[in-house]
Amino acid sequence: MSKLVQGYEVVIGFETHAQLSTQSKIFSRAPTAFGAEPNTQACAVDMALPGTLPVMNVGAVERAIEFGLAVNSHIAERSIFARKNYFYPDLPKGYQISQFEIPVVQGGEVSFFLEDGKDTVHKTVRLVRAHLEEDAGKSLHEDFVGQSGIDLNRAGTPLLEIVTEPDMRSSDEAVAYAKELHKIVTWIGICDGNMQEGSFRCDANVSVRKPGAALGTRREIKNLNSFKFMQQAIDYEVRWQIDQLEDGHAIEQATVLFDPDTGETRAMRTKEDAADYRYFPDPDLPPLVIGRDWVERVKAEMAELPRVMAERFVTQYGLPDYDATLLTQSKAAAAYFEAVAKACGQPKLASNWIMGEVSRRLNTEGVTFDTLPVRSAQLAALITRITDNTISNNAAKQVFDALWSEGGEGGHDAAAGVAHVDAIIEAKGLKQMNDSGALEKIIDDVMAANPKNVQEFKAGNAKALNGLVGQIMKASKGKANPGQVNELLNKKLA
Repeated sequence: MSKLVQGYEVVIGFETHAQLSTQSKIFSRAPTAFGAEPNTQACAVDMALPGTLPVMNVGAVERAIEFGLAVNSHIAERSIFARKNYFYPDLPKGYQISQFEIPVVQGGEVSFFLEDGKDTVHKTVRLVRAHLEEDAGKSLHEDFVGQSGIDLNRAGTPLLEIVTEPDMRSSDEAVAYAKELHKIVTWIGICDGNMQEGSFRCDANVSVRKPGAALGTRREIKNLNSFKFMQQAIDYEVRWQIDQLEDGHAIEQATVLFDPDTGETRAMRTKEDAADYRYFPDPDLPPLVIGRDWVERVKAEMAELPRVMAERFVTQYGLPDYDATLLTQSKAAAAYFEAVAKACGQPKLASNWIMGEVSRRLNTEGVTFDTLPVRSAQLAALITRITDNTISNNAAKQVFDALWSEGGEGGHDAAAGVAHVDAIIEAKGLKQMNDSGALEKIIDDVMAANPKNVQEFKAGNAKALNGLVGQIMKASKGKANPGQVNELLNKKLA
């Protein structure tokens, strides 16, 4: 899906910090809850008081293992923690404990579908690594006049930094990748994915080059906290870099921030290289050793992964790959589909309704599958009434609207769903006319009243049939079965 922008190829790589869902920090027992008063969740270890030593949080390691299994990575049997040295007020030790040469998760990939005009494209982004590290504290500026404050509540919070190869070629691909990664970490429960609270922070490395040329100089856009801003920031940065090159200026490697108010990126500092951090193995932490039995135990306890579930939907329900991928965007969506498909026995129709009418209403009204007002038993009953020719597709949409507006009334089980849907059909008079004798009478009357359409059809004008069908549906007040109408009408015209 690579497209040139003003004759340049866009190259994007990602670094994502996913805050792990442990109750305590990575090297201490201090809590990780969001929103506490400043410096009330920072213990002696987090503040780097003399004589304190880090102790590894087993839960953080297991979450890293889960992620590696979810993206087909290699889980290192032996990995090393290192000290990343830099000096900043919110980094109490003067270094960050991270992993450098030997990370715990190595390689892997993230695959997804995205729209390219009328086509659906499958894209795979390769992962370089995912490593464990501790978060820094936070500098506070807004509540102080002429000075800054430091909140160390976040210091020591466990992070998994996920690094990609520079495989993305547009902001659309970058956003699609970020959404898929977000889905994976929230699905397996290793991160809550709250971007506003900083639990899922994305940094985009963006560069441009002429086709076939070596990689250009990258600029890193830090801390993108929404998918909308992510796309805006990347698009602006691409245009800015191209303008600089076209004007004869060189791109300087830098860290930049995105300002949502102006829609622009601005340089924060020149970008450091690995050598600038003077990495060396942390003498306070032994190597992290992960035996094969540990990996297998974690694997056995994991829920069905989205890619595995999507493959099952294809084989078990006969769905296309695209449908299966979309229906496994969240656990709630997947569970809703399975409940509908099993109840009505029409998995493809269930998929069509969920990806069509249901998704449209979810998007326009800001509802999620967890709070969907139309219960699975009700949608299954509605699909059943379409397939047994009780109602037409147009009438089904009216029933769906009624179910939505009633907000989930009518019970959860199959019998209650059928009874509720049937009651709406009866109350609104939407039941199709399937009596062939009555329908033939209407067709005869319409043909007699529209001889011109009949003659035009017999003369070879196929469109004249549509006019007759429209008149028949009008005469039946929309209750005639369209398939039956076409069949009987064609017989009479023949």
